[in-house]
Amino acid sequence: MAIIEVVKYDGPAGVFAWKYPNQELGTWTQLIVNESQEAILFKGGEALDSFTAGRHTLSTANIPILSNVVNLPFGGKSPFTAEIWFVNKLNSMNVKWGTSAPLQLQDPKYKLMVAVRAFGQFGVRIVDPRKFLLKLVGTLPVFDQDTMVSYFRGLLMSNINELISSYLVHKKISILEINAYVVEISKHIQGRLSSSFLDSGIELNNFYIDSINIPDEDPATQRLKEALAKKAEMDIIGFTYQQERSFDTLEEAAGNPGNIGAAMMNTGLGLGMGLGLAGPASEVVSRMTRSVSLDGSTGSSAGSSAASGTPAKSCPGCGTINPADARFCTDCGHNLQPAPAAEDKECHSCGKSVIPGARFCPHCGESLILKCAGCGHELKPGQKFCAECGTRAANG
Repeated sequence: MAIIEVVKYDGPAGVFAWKYPNQELGTWTQLIVNESQEAILFKGGEALDSFTAGRHTLSTANIPILSNVVNLPFGGKSPFTAEIWFVNKLNSMNVKWGTSAPLQLQDPKYKLMVAVRAFGQFGVRIVDPRKFLLKLVGTLPVFDQDTMVSYFRGLLMSNINELISSYLVHKKISILEINAYVVEISKHIQGRLSSSFLDSGIELNNFYIDSINIPDEDPATQRLKEALAKKAEMDIIGFTYQQERSFDTLEEAAGNPGNIGAAMMNTGLGLGMGLGLAGPASEVVSRMTRSVSLDGSTGSSAGSSAASGTPAKSCPGCGTINPADARFCTDCGHNLQPAPAAEDKECHSCGKSVIPGARFCPHCGESLILKCAGCGHELKPGQKFCAECGTRAANG
């Protein structure tokens, strides 16, 4: 039988529980428990005596429960078999977690299915070593951070998935904006998981979500980012998608004169509906589309004029096509009669004709502006007396 003198454990901080490999002990064995550790003796799968920090001799005085189980004699050195577990009660702050596969969620703002990944870390501390060993460790020789994450992965992922989804839906935010809420989500997840961890003798603290992101190679993510970049560019220059589409339609109409009716109809839909112009622009377009048919021919009034051989004329006010002999527009009442032509006048110096409204003669360069002989005030054409001094005009 092996003789064990000293039993201790000086392992890394990432190990939460470790079992001493040899079970053959004796009442002469020295058990050394470090600070932040607790040692527990097991016999037949049952947790019996526990030891806190310090140096302990496994005598019948220090293992009263085990002594009752195995009937160790008092006095002398008595060998016995038992398991010794060391539990690390240090607050471990760097237990890392992450989604093994992206979560498929629908972005409530843009209605796209996106793949979401989340990463973070949390801290744990073993507050009840006996419960921890009985509920989680079992027959494992060692229990470390990776083992803990694998044990609680299902619990972590279900709560993370639910809370991220609920924040997206209830707050109506895009997945691209979710990182602004990671602190709130982290607190909610910690609150939900604390009781489950405590049932296993573990205190959960400082739960953090480092990042919630979407893979750059995801096609939906690429489309969403491109659309947002385009929207930001349009917002900067004061432009909208509907306006861009409408102007694209106008360019297409200009490049396709053979089907002007359909082009004008598209233009009318783009300007009148897409832009929501309830004012003069939509009214003009509406009149234009009413007076032009889809096959490029004019409407009823123009068609009848063309059929009768009478040329038609367009209203300069609203664009409506009217018969050539119409004196006023049939749609807006605008006067369609040509303005009387202004009569030419002669230069008072050289006698040659000059165009109406000219201020200097193009032939001799003489000023055509009439001035009062008395005060020099400028006279209007046809004025017989000066409005300033009353002197009679030279041509009056």
